[in-house]
Amino acid sequence: MNIFSLRGFCIFFVPMRNTVLFLVFSFIVGAANAQIQVQLKFNRLQYIAYEPLIATVTITNRAGRDIDLRDEGGQHWFGFEVTRNEGQSIGPATTPESPPLQIEASQSVTQKINLTPLFPMQDFGAYHVRAHVYFADLGRYFYSPAKVIEITDARPIWKQSVGVPGSSGAGGDVRTYSLMTNRFPDHTSLYVRVEDENRGIVYATYSLGHVIAFDEPHAEIDRENRLHVLHCAGPRVWSYVTIGLNGQLLARSTLVETKTRPHFKRTAEGDVAIIGGMTESAAARAAENAVPKLSTRPDKPPGD
Repeated sequence: MNIFSLRGFCIFFVPMRNTVLFLVFSFIVGAANAQIQVQLKFNRLQYIAYEPLIATVTITNRAGRDIDLRDEGGQHWFGFEVTRNEGQSIGPATTPESPPLQIEASQSVTQKINLTPLFPMQDFGAYHVRAHVYFADLGRYFYSPAKVIEITDARPIWKQSVGVPGSSGAGGDVRTYSLMTNRFPDHTSLYVRVEDENRGIVYATYSLGHVIAFDEPHAEIDRENRLHVLHCAGPRVWSYVTIGLNGQLLARSTLVETKTRPHFKRTAEGDVAIIGGMTESAAARAAENAVPKLSTRPDKPPGD
């Protein structure tokens, strides 16, 4: 009996009284692997410790029919696997909720998941991450290719600890604000971190955007112990943000240099005000008003 393989089928030739009888049909395992495709992407390779690690996961249905993804038999239909460079597995700190999901035939669904609250990935070094989908109808997992990301820390440039007012409900606690910078291949980013160092709690770490390296950011604390940050984000362009005691971004605006650079001024009441420059929207209106309209131009040139 001779056996040949052709594109996932096994073809058997069986000689029988000078008659060739062949039987077809034996699917290979790879056919089942193609039923669900899982792709994983990160925006970049390097992240600061504690900042949001946003994973973009795309699930494509190749089953040839509509499918339902759901938890079954104690198996969560969606999750991640994280390992260190040494092969050490990192267990999840918490399991994300995954409501059932239906995907029509040949359609894709994309989800964005923040891995920072799910996995303890604050130690510096490289991590290997892959996403998986459990298909209950087949009782098997489908995996994305692994992605490698690096966790590092930024250069500290400013730090200040403040008390939490009693009116906030957390009176007596202490918050520490930190400003840091990190150099990427094509730009430098400014980061803020808000934490309770005594209790080892980091409330937030995130980027405030690009920063011009030759100009140090300016930071002030107002009378409610909120953080105000003013930094040069580009030529003659400044970014101004206000950050709360739990790391929340309370306000953000863009300022344009005019005759003077924007700078902080503390009022008599202890508030923080901006002097100089103008908001981006105001600058746009001023530029529009400065251009004479065709209707205001004279029909004839002035005489001698």
